[in-house]
Amino acid sequence: MRLRTGARLTARTVALAYLTVLVILPVAVILWRSFGEGIGGFLASVTTPAAISAFNLSLLIVAIVVPLNVVFGVTVALALVRGRFPGRGALQAVVDLPFAVSPIVVGVALILLWGVGGWFGGVEALGVKVIFGLPGMVLATIFVTMPFVVREVEPVLHEIGQEQEQAAATLGASSWQAFWRVTLPAIRWGLTYGVVLTVARSLGEFGAVIMVSSGFPGVSETLTLLVHGRYLDDHNTFGAYCAATLLMAMAVVALVLMTLLDRKRSTR
Repeated sequence: MRLRTGARLTARTVALAYLTVLVILPVAVILWRSFGEGIGGFLASVTTPAAISAFNLSLLIVAIVVPLNVVFGVTVALALVRGRFPGRGALQAVVDLPFAVSPIVVGVALILLWGVGGWFGGVEALGVKVIFGLPGMVLATIFVTMPFVVREVEPVLHEIGQEQEQAAATLGASSWQAFWRVTLPAIRWGLTYGVVLTVARSLGEFGAVIMVSSGFPGVSETLTLLVHGRYLDDHNTFGAYCAATLLMAMAVVALVLMTLLDRKRSTR
C-alpha cells in the first residue's frame, strides 16, 4: 500500500512539475509582461486600431468558418454513419487529413491552387482576390478546422441509431422533419462541442493563415499574425505579449465552454 501511495505521489509530482514548466510558467510570464505597465498600458495596447482590426478580422473569420463547417460536418457525419457507398473509407481518410498535414503545407497548396498562375488563379481577373485576402484566410481556416464537427457528431449518431428516425418516418415525417425534430436535438451537444473546438482552432490558427495573408495591419492581419508582427517585425514585445494575452483569454473562454458542455453532455 505504501508503495502504491508513493507511486501515486511521484506520478502527481512529475505531472505537476511537467505542467508547471510547460504551461504555468510560460502563461505566468506572459501575464506578468502584459500587465507590467499596468492595466491602462494593457488596454491601450489592445485597443489600438491595428489590434481592434485584427480582433474584428479574427471574429469575422470565425463567423464565416463555423456555419460552413457545421453544414459540412453534419452532412459528412450523416453520410459516414448512415450511408454505405464506394469510397467511404477514402472520405474517412480525407476528413482526418488536416490532423496529419502541416498547416504550412495547406497554405502552400492554396497558393498553388488559387494564386497567380494556379489552377483557379483566373478568378482574380473577375475581381476576386483569394490569396493575400480574406477568402484565402477563410479557406485555410476551413481546412484546418474541418474534422472537428464531423468527429464530434459521428459517435453520437452511432450511439442514437436510426430507430427514432424510422419511427418518425412511419408517422409520416419527411426526411427534413425527421432531421430537424429528431436527429438534430439528439446530436446537439456533440455538435455544440464541435463548434466550440472549431472556434478555438480558428482563433489560434497561424501556419496556414500566414501563408495566404498579406499581413498588412487593418487589411488581412488576425490576432495571431498581430502577435507575430509585433514581436518580430516591430520589436514591440510589450504589444505582442498584450495581444497574446487577449488570445489566451479567448482560449480560456473556449476551454471553460468545452468543460461545461462536456459535463452537460455526460449528464445526459
